Amino acid sequence: MLIFAQYRFLWLLLLIPLLLLGYGALRQLRERRIRRFGDEALVKQLMPSWSGAKGWVRVVLFCLGFAFFVLGLARPQIGAKLSEHKTRGAEIIVCLDVSNSMLAEDYSPSRLERAKLSIARLTDKLQDDRIGLIIFAGTSFVQLPVTTDYVSAKMFLSNIDTGSVPIQGTAIGDAIHTAIRSFSAQSQKSRVIVVISDGENHEDDAVAAAKEAAEAGIRVYTIGVGSPEGQPIPFEGELMKDKDGNIVVTRLDEETLRQVAKAGGGAYIHAGNEEFGLGPIVDDVRAMEDEEFGSVVFEEYDEQYMYFFGIALLLFVIEMLIGERRSRRKLFQR
Repeated sequence: MLIFAQYRFLWLLLLIPLLLLGYGALRQLRERRIRRFGDEALVKQLMPSWSGAKGWVRVVLFCLGFAFFVLGLARPQIGAKLSEHKTRGAEIIVCLDVSNSMLAEDYSPSRLERAKLSIARLTDKLQDDRIGLIIFAGTSFVQLPVTTDYVSAKMFLSNIDTGSVPIQGTAIGDAIHTAIRSFSAQSQKSRVIVVISDGENHEDDAVAAAKEAAEAGIRVYTIGVGSPEGQPIPFEGELMKDKDGNIVVTRLDEETLRQVAKAGGGAYIHAGNEEFGLGPIVDDVRAMEDEEFGSVVFEEYDEQYMYFFGIALLLFVIEMLIGERRSRRKLFQR
C-alpha cells in the first residue's frame, strides 16, 4: 500500500503540462523568427548541427525528472506489515435530536447548534475512547459508526441539520434501540448512550427501551435541551405555526428524560449555557472499567523518497548531457 506523507506537494505536478505548452510556444515563436529571417529550408542548411527533435527529448526528460522530484517531496511510503493496534477505553454513542423543535433559540445560536458544539468539544477530550453518532426525529439512523477517528466525527457532525431526518417527531425509544445495535462486538462492559433532546412529543416507549439497554449492561444518560417555559420555533424566516395559525411553542419535557435516565441506570442533566452536560458524563465514563479494543492497521512505513530523488537526478543528468546539436558521428561508415 503506497501512501504520500506530504501529499500537498503533488499539486506541483500540474506545472508539467504548463512546461510542455510553454516550450511548444517558444518553438513556434522561434520558427516564426526564422521565417522572417529568410527561406526556412535555407536557414536550416545554415544550421546543420541544430536538432529540433533533441529539444523535445530534453524537455520530456526534464519533465519526467521534475515529476519524480515532486513525488520524492511528497514522501511516498509503503506499509511494511499489518499489525494489531490495541487501545483501552469506553464506547460512547450520542443520540442527537434533530427535530424542528431543536431550532428554538433559548440557547445561542439554537438548541441544535449548541448541542453540536458541545459534542465537538467532547471529541477533543476523548483519547482512546470510541464515539458513535445517531440522529433521530420521527425515526433514527446511524450517522457515524463507533470510531476513534475524531476528525471524521466532527466532519459528520458539521453536516447535521433538522432536514437530516425527513420524518418529524421525537422517537427517543427508536434511537436507543438503534444505539444498542450499534455497539461493536468487542464492547461488553464500558458502553454508554447519551440522549440529547428536549424530550417533547415522544412517540414511543423510551423508558422501556432504556430498560432494555440497562439489562444489556449499557448505561443511558439524558441531557435536556431547552426551558420548561418554552420558546417559539424559527422556521424559514418566520415563527412556526400550527394548522390553526397559532405560534408553536416548544417546551422541555424534563420528567420524560428523567424517567429514561433512571431506567437506563444513568443520570439526567439539564443543559446549561456554560456546562452543557457532557463533561460530567465523561467523568462518569472515566470511572468505568476500560475495555481493550483491537484493530488491524499498517505500521512501520518504509520511506521511498530516496529512490524517486535518485531517478530524478539521473534524468536531469541525462537531459544536460544530450544537448541540442546533432551527433557528428555516424553509426555506420564506409
